[in-house]
Amino acid sequence: MPLNLDIVIETVDYEVDMKAGLETLQGASEATLSIVETLVTGKVALRHRGVSSVRTILKRTFKGSYGQVFAVEISDEELQREYKKIGNTTFVELMSYFMKESLYLESADLSAKAQKIVDNLGDSAEALIKKLRVSSMENLHKVSTKFDHDVKIRYRKSLNEKVVIASFNKSTVLALQATESDKSTDITASITRLNINTGNGRLLLEGADETVAFGFGIEYKEVRLEAKKKFSENLDHNNGIDSSKWKNLKIIARPIKLRDGKIVKYIVTGFYND
Repeated sequence: MPLNLDIVIETVDYEVDMKAGLETLQGASEATLSIVETLVTGKVALRHRGVSSVRTILKRTFKGSYGQVFAVEISDEELQREYKKIGNTTFVELMSYFMKESLYLESADLSAKAQKIVDNLGDSAEALIKKLRVSSMENLHKVSTKFDHDVKIRYRKSLNEKVVIASFNKSTVLALQATESDKSTDITASITRLNINTGNGRLLLEGADETVAFGFGIEYKEVRLEAKKKFSENLDHNNGIDSSKWKNLKIIARPIKLRDGKIVKYIVTGFYND
């Protein structure tokens, strides 16, 4: 292929607590494997076995902040062909997307090729995001939660060019403790992103500066056509015009909140007609 990555733990000295460091490396490996396996097979694996056709391989460490190079190895020829169709550039784009989505963070707009891959995954895309939240992201944050070290995963595009895929710290880990409210609330917002296959996207609350993730509490195929059209038409209207001319929707939703009360996602349960 090859796909060479590294993980950087921001420490003052060239050292890191071994237990927390190993758990963070494990989280990076688990997350990478989950994403690769899903993209090349179209399915989310329940668990990773010790011997597999898709593996992460430890390479070398490097000085500065504590750094560890690792690579993705695919031994199965059919899966290799599937990966080549994706390519390193698009895979890195998707790796960033899924890692950020698992932490409710806004990611850059996907390229047409990457978006098509996400669309084709259908429900597997959401299943992958949920799987990443279960243990991979928790492990990846170990040195952040225990020692306040920031962590980066990078794509080693060349000897001199490193592309940051995702960054983790003691703030991003809070997303893993988010809980869904059992009460719905009324919100007024504009749709800024929508996956027409999964129903997941992002919205901008009236008067706010940052978007928030949203989704539906049921499988998107079960959502009424009227609601699907309402959301997609709002996105189409707002796309490419000045935000002062955007239209808003009045939505009924259950918020998913962090412990400090910050809302990181809304689960849509209904909407009001104009």
